[in-house]
Amino acid sequence: MDLETLIRFRRDIHSHPELARQEIRTTAAVADMLRSAGLEPRVFPTGTGLVCDIEGGEGPTVGLRADMDALPIQDVKDVPYRSQNAGVCHACGHDVHTTILVGAALELAKRRQHLAGRIRLVFQPAEESSSSGSLDMIAGGAIDGVDVIYALHCDPSRTMGDVGIRSGAITSAQDHIVLRLHGKGGHSARPHLAVNPINALASVIARLPESVNESLHPEERMLLGFGMIQAGEAPNAIPSLAQAAGTVRIPNADIWEQVPGIVQKSLSELIEPFGVEWELDYNRVCPAVVNDAVATKILYNSALAVVGEEHVQEAPQSLGGEDFAWYLRHVPGALFRLGVTPPDAESHVDLHSERFDIDERAIGVGVRMFVETAMNALQSY
Repeated sequence: MDLETLIRFRRDIHSHPELARQEIRTTAAVADMLRSAGLEPRVFPTGTGLVCDIEGGEGPTVGLRADMDALPIQDVKDVPYRSQNAGVCHACGHDVHTTILVGAALELAKRRQHLAGRIRLVFQPAEESSSSGSLDMIAGGAIDGVDVIYALHCDPSRTMGDVGIRSGAITSAQDHIVLRLHGKGGHSARPHLAVNPINALASVIARLPESVNESLHPEERMLLGFGMIQAGEAPNAIPSLAQAAGTVRIPNADIWEQVPGIVQKSLSELIEPFGVEWELDYNRVCPAVVNDAVATKILYNSALAVVGEEHVQEAPQSLGGEDFAWYLRHVPGALFRLGVTPPDAESHVDLHSERFDIDERAIGVGVRMFVETAMNALQSY
């Protein structure tokens, strides 16, 4: 494995980030790298996303998945590979995930005559989209015949060289909500002649997070928060519409199906006194990533071989969402956390920050983790 080549590849796609379902350049770059190793990638008809098999002998099929899309964030890092696309940035490390899977593919392609089965490479678009790209890949046959599948995610809370592993739920379910409140507009000097939806919205934002948890056991509590509010166009006018959008994050997989009803009930109780009409768009984004016990054991043993016991840590369950969860509804598998922060860093820069970057030596660790895990899984399934 040539780490310098992979770093150049990562910097190229980092400087040319593409949003969900626009990853045409990235997909083409990946396909070119795979073809250079004598592989035959199948690009999806949209031009975004591809799958590729590395054929070995008789045996199971082990899937390895990476996501490719960027976020609508302005890159402010002062580095030569800073994003050239205004307002778009690889702030979640998907460029790293893609590069690591390319590196693993190049290494596994060299070993194809010794593979006891098949490796399925899955390069997925639109992980950051509420209409998950993983569902497109599954519908397109990406995991047909796959016996087990693995993925990774950059973890800036961990030092480069450390790996976080967890059996069971390692992420939380994530849903998106949009709430619209319809009142009666009017002059701000005569509020008694209007029905101000902003008042109702302010109350909902303040009280809904606690309200949805009141009827739940402490172990079932969820996190609800709003990230966008829109209302009005003038300071001296009462608008007829106020709306807010946010996320619901549910660590307990057992109550995911119940959550829309819980949110609806709480909203009804909170909004009723204000006399406004309302509507809720509730979008199921993805369930929790629940790592299979057997797949996780293989991952753990692989990590011991790659980084050593002192660098293998138990990962806590995150409140973040990851649409790798949809694959695990069909196939057993596991996701691990890859440390990417330099050992000498005074603090880490979190995911989704406009300054997010990595210690690029982590790419080599990720490649070795994927390769070791794939080889071990071929022997175990």
